[in-house]
Amino acid sequence: MDIKWLKTFITAAKYENFRKASEELFLTQPAITKHIHRLEEHLHIQLFDRNGKSISLTSAGIHFLPYAKDIIEKYEQGLEQFELWKQGYERKLIIAAAPQIASSILPSILRGFMDCHPSIEVLINVLNSYEIGEELSAGRAHLGLTRIKPIQTNINCQIIHEEPVIFTGPYPADTDHMDDEKAVLQKYKLITHNHPDYWEQLLNEIKRSYPAVRTMKVNQIEVTKRFIEQGLGVSCLPYTMVRDELNQKRLRKIETENINLPTSSTYIITKAVTNEVHLFIDYLKTAMENMYFMH
Repeated sequence: MDIKWLKTFITAAKYENFRKASEELFLTQPAITKHIHRLEEHLHIQLFDRNGKSISLTSAGIHFLPYAKDIIEKYEQGLEQFELWKQGYERKLIIAAAPQIASSILPSILRGFMDCHPSIEVLINVLNSYEIGEELSAGRAHLGLTRIKPIQTNINCQIIHEEPVIFTGPYPADTDHMDDEKAVLQKYKLITHNHPDYWEQLLNEIKRSYPAVRTMKVNQIEVTKRFIEQGLGVSCLPYTMVRDELNQKRLRKIETENINLPTSSTYIITKAVTNEVHLFIDYLKTAMENMYFMH
């Protein structure tokens, strides 16, 4: 039995249409027909009823379809595992990470983790924080790193790190007014909604003290930081998100008087704690603690 016959059968069964199957598989319709005919000969049974240009699965085709899918899945998994072995990997860890985490703290953490565990292949899926819980729930990732608690009930969630949120502005040549909270908010727009968790409550609080504050929504922290550097506004951002820019004097911390800044939590979510997940969690906890206290 040729594996191509099974793939053709599964695709044709999905559409119940040889033409659509040929388009998806980039094969000619005669090639599709030949694959199905060869498979039927091999199984000694008819898998499709033909009625002119229309096709439909026979009872045998319906019964065989889940077996065909299972064979293809095991075949592809086996090839994938063999390819990992050829590259020196023995295990795999799939991490779903929020953009704020993937673009800031995750690269240095991954570098250290992969140096310590070279036999583990690490795959990163960057997703919106709201999508990560579903990714774990559906079994498409082993571990999630997010800034908000997931709503799914069949996964585990724990806070891996808490850090202060700081009021951040551009690093100007003239710093006369950059320590005055009120003057800063009069001069610059407040860039909001770049974090999925704390902005609604924080913005209401700021408006109580500064009802005339001008705002600008930007839904990405990396973009927010570039806007601040260019003097387009100020914002309230988690410390680790701006740590490097503060040290490089590209951004400046502004002390607050009337604004009670929140903390930002990093959540780690899991469904089944494999050995690879356990190793990563242990490494992450240590790395996050060192990352904060070093600065």
